[in-house]
Amino acid sequence: MVFKKLCLVLVLFLVFGHSYGDFILIPMDTKQVDHLKPYGIVYNTLANGIEAYWFLNYRGGSFVVPLNRFTEELLKKENIVYQVVTSEDWVNLSSLTNTENMNIIKLTKAPRIGLYRLKIDLPYDDAVEIALKYANIPFVELTDEDILEGKLEEYQIDWLHFDHEDFTGQFGKFFSSYGSSPWYIKMVSCLENMAKSKGFRSVREMKAKVAMKIREYVENGGFLFGMCAGTDTLDIALSAINTDIVPEIFDGTPVDPNYSSKLNFDITFAFKDFSIITDPYVYEYSDIDYPNYAISYNHPNYFYLKEFSAKYDPVSTMLVQNHTTKVKEFLGQTTAFNKGKMKESITILADYGDSLPGYAKYIRGELGKGAFCFLGGHDPEDYSHYVGDPPTDVSLTPNSPGYRLILNNVLFPASERKKRKT
Repeated sequence: MVFKKLCLVLVLFLVFGHSYGDFILIPMDTKQVDHLKPYGIVYNTLANGIEAYWFLNYRGGSFVVPLNRFTEELLKKENIVYQVVTSEDWVNLSSLTNTENMNIIKLTKAPRIGLYRLKIDLPYDDAVEIALKYANIPFVELTDEDILEGKLEEYQIDWLHFDHEDFTGQFGKFFSSYGSSPWYIKMVSCLENMAKSKGFRSVREMKAKVAMKIREYVENGGFLFGMCAGTDTLDIALSAINTDIVPEIFDGTPVDPNYSSKLNFDITFAFKDFSIITDPYVYEYSDIDYPNYAISYNHPNYFYLKEFSAKYDPVSTMLVQNHTTKVKEFLGQTTAFNKGKMKESITILADYGDSLPGYAKYIRGELGKGAFCFLGGHDPEDYSHYVGDPPTDVSLTPNSPGYRLILNNVLFPASERKKRKT
């Protein structure tokens, strides 16, 4: 037994890369009083030059940090539950990874976060921005113009997020409901002026170019996290890069009558073989999404996180760390993804089980040197968030499992991750 513990100490020394001593354990199970603030504390610990560790599948995906005053003061300030783990206790704790479905992932850097959006006031919020601000994680804002000008590379963005974005150039398909609203008119004017200033004939053409720039960013090693309408409109825009699927009311030119034969699914991220809805008065883009008309009478109230091998698929395991596997459903313009329209390479991280077997809620994939993750819905703590509703006060729901999924994605690029074994 003594020999085994000595061997484990040696292994931990090689893994952690520093002298073996006491650690801070931040549990992330139901004993934790706030499941969101710890992500920011770990992020800022990394930003302060201190490495951290993610103990996958142990007490809800707990974090471990070498004992230091900086982290401990942050934990005390935010009233986060934590404990100091001695050398002997940590040896016993770490030995669980040999027999249980667990893994220790080293976190080495604070990823640079970019939020892609239009920098004008709009009557809907962004759950990722809410989560980042609550957890005290810094970010930079990026517009279409910024991406076209190469700011993703200039700012060295590691993690890019978009939410309720319309990459097809149809202005969110809000025309029928909000076409006369001042905010809608301002949004259209802002985008049209930006497109014109960059030499594009339409917003559709500008957004298609932005979509290709984002694809190149991921191929070159970036990480992309999308929610709501940004998920499917990105792939729709990419598939239609060489044709016009946008009704004349939006771009001044008619839909190409032969567009369906010109769609290119080879360059999309996650979806294929989908049918596009070109009616400007229908608040849907394609048959990728679970149809809005069906939600009112038979949509599930929960979705369920899947379990993965922490040793053989640590990436998927990181992205589903939580204190529960049952998560409250939340809707969006894009709520769920049609499994029949997904590429074979896509990993389903969460779905609805038998209650809605044909759809997934949370998926991931890889492209070139990078990776992407899509989560359906708009706000994890607002079941049916409408335009004009006030932003969610996440301080009232600090144990939100849905918001934890967002923050799992934020820390993912900080990890020394390995590709899945085949």
